[in-house]
Amino acid sequence: MQYFYPAKRRRAAGFTLIEVLVVVVILGILGAVVVPQIMGRPDTARIQAAQTDIRSLSAALDVYRLDNFQYPSSEQGLEALVTKPSGFPEPKNYNPEGYIKKLNTDPWGSPYVYERNDVGFELFSLGADGQEGGEGLNGDIRLSDL
Repeated sequence: MQYFYPAKRRRAAGFTLIEVLVVVVILGILGAVVVPQIMGRPDTARIQAAQTDIRSLSAALDVYRLDNFQYPSSEQGLEALVTKPSGFPEPKNYNPEGYIKKLNTDPWGSPYVYERNDVGFELFSLGADGQEGGEGLNGDIRLSDL
């Protein structure tokens, strides 16, 4: 004797509407918490990038000094790290490949400021406002402060 059992219903594979809504709500909550924290980070990243650039330029200036016995003048500026400068002081042992590939601007698009003095040099970024002084994001980022 053969028995016939009614076919068991198979549940269709996939997500129910409720499951999808729960996931959407969870993603919304995460987005509301995480996005504001991420949006404040670009300013911090720009400051850190400027600090890193200033340290790299300072190291290149030190190598320039080792080769040429003194730092470039304020008039020769940071461009002396890319191409051989003319004028005084004349670099006697200039590296024909230069000391850096190219001179970048700071993260806000302004050039880094280089000033030669009696002791050595001052190197800094003017910050977000592009003007000397300021506080926070608008504050100068100086090698002497790093």
